[in-house]
Amino acid sequence: MNAEARGGRSAQLKHTGLRPGWTTGACATAATTAAYTALLTGDFPDPVSITLPKGQTPAFALAVEELTAGPGEPVATAGVVKDAGDDPDVTHGALVRSTVRRLPPGSGVVFRAGPGVGTVTLPGLPLEVGEPAVNPVPRRLMREHVERVAAEHDGSGDVEITVSVDHGEEIARSTWNGRLGILGGLSILGTTGVVVPYSCSAWIDSIRRGVDVARAAGLTHVAGCTGSTSEKTVTAEYDLPDIALLDMGDFAGAVLKYVRRHPVARLTICGGFAKLSKLAAGHLDLHSARSQVDKPFLAALARTGGADKELAARITTANTGLEALRLCEAAGVPLGDLVAARARDEALAVLRGAPVAVDVICIDRAGAVVGRG
Repeated sequence: MNAEARGGRSAQLKHTGLRPGWTTGACATAATTAAYTALLTGDFPDPVSITLPKGQTPAFALAVEELTAGPGEPVATAGVVKDAGDDPDVTHGALVRSTVRRLPPGSGVVFRAGPGVGTVTLPGLPLEVGEPAVNPVPRRLMREHVERVAAEHDGSGDVEITVSVDHGEEIARSTWNGRLGILGGLSILGTTGVVVPYSCSAWIDSIRRGVDVARAAGLTHVAGCTGSTSEKTVTAEYDLPDIALLDMGDFAGAVLKYVRRHPVARLTICGGFAKLSKLAAGHLDLHSARSQVDKPFLAALARTGGADKELAARITTANTGLEALRLCEAAGVPLGDLVAARARDEALAVLRGAPVAVDVICIDRAGAVVGRG
């Protein structure tokens, strides 16, 4: 990434001390702009500037410049290395390529999935089945930039854009794409073009798309799970298909708020006891950096289940939530059930009367059920 791009971004999140980055959609738009310019002029602009939905005008250095001008129609390919800034993004460092070729007048802009970009195979996403997994906002950005380049260099704007990502199919194994029915590679994402560090917007977007796919498939029961162990527990409990399992992670609030707007008949929330104790205490972000296990809260909750003052004091000074749970189990106090029930109540409060039945399952680290609500 060139100095102009770095400088333009640094002010955006100056108050956080973290460096923002660019989405795959922004990278694909930059590569498309450069490739189409080269197709019309014979020269690749490097760096290439684009305009994002909120008005930012970053510039991207090109990692690939290929112009083929054989006996047939010329084809241009440009590539940009994605810089996700300080966000822990699995696509950071990926090479996003765009290959542009002319189409007959009146064809408009046609998108194709190249190597490493997935194809939609299930309904419920904002793209039709069979379409390349290039999301609506990146498509709009690419169309706008094609139109701009065409106006500047007397082109028709009728082009085929093939977006590819080097090693994208391998990278996609670390994403939700397979479960969402996006096969063969990554999705080209981005609504603003900017990756905000630790916003985990892509994860939250995947949660939303997971709900959409489940609803489109006619499922009436989905499960928000904090990790692979809770997924296994829910699968054993309810025999749910993969597309019913929402990889909630720490984003309980994201699941609940989206299901509130897009209801399913039943939502199961399953996760580790300590994480779900945070939901029980009213936290919607369960990450350890943003919420902590509230042991005085657990002690007060245990008192409602029959714990005496001595046990409550021991819970308050416990090292971990799991230790508090074990102390209560030894004393016959159903803290796991109490936490699950309170977490369910908090979930229902967020749902605000939406027609969704909720149950909560707390597990220990081995996946054993330690509480139901």
